[in-house]
Amino acid sequence: MRKRNLPAEVGDLADTTVMDSRGAVTSIQSATVNISRDGLERIWSATWLERLARTYWRHITRVTLGLIRVAYREDGRDVVLIAKPFKLLSFSAPEYEISPQAGTVTWRIAGGLLVSNPGEGLLRIKAERLGEPGTGGPDPASVRVDVEVSNFYPAIAHSISKHLYQWTQSRIHVIVTYGFLRSLAKGDLAESKAKRFASGDGGSQPARPA
Repeated sequence: MRKRNLPAEVGDLADTTVMDSRGAVTSIQSATVNISRDGLERIWSATWLERLARTYWRHITRVTLGLIRVAYREDGRDVVLIAKPFKLLSFSAPEYEISPQAGTVTWRIAGGLLVSNPGEGLLRIKAERLGEPGTGGPDPASVRVDVEVSNFYPAIAHSISKHLYQWTQSRIHVIVTYGFLRSLAKGDLAESKAKRFASGDGGSQPARPA
């Protein structure tokens, strides 16, 4: 079935990245996505949120020319360098929350070569509608998309140097995430691998809590 792409405008990119005294990193990249109000009403669903999450992982694979991939497990995900033995990051299964106003996907960090403290930290994608849904309002509608890493203890910072982490892994993460946010202007969302909320038409399933 042909994908229903909904082109949009992406702007107001912002980055907040800090490391606290314990060495835990919080990094949030944000953007405002402007899309037609009718289009947003049609796609706002658990299926759309799942596809948004999959698009993030697809972007990472594309921008690294396939060197970094996502290996799926029933109980989680592994971000691998070329093959499974080289697990850069391991995550638990995604946790979904969705309402008429906002939706989030959260992966809790389980471990990996890039992690100093396994079992701590998370990756979260949040989409929040700016303005009340279903009230008409101006066209286009606006959605704020945040990509957040919090309470993450990077192995490079703890075993080698905080400055090295800031100059390399941290900067690369921000650049890649900005690329993902800008790519949302194309309206080309990837099909989910897990298809937890598959509805057969790629976007018409009503929003609901996970």
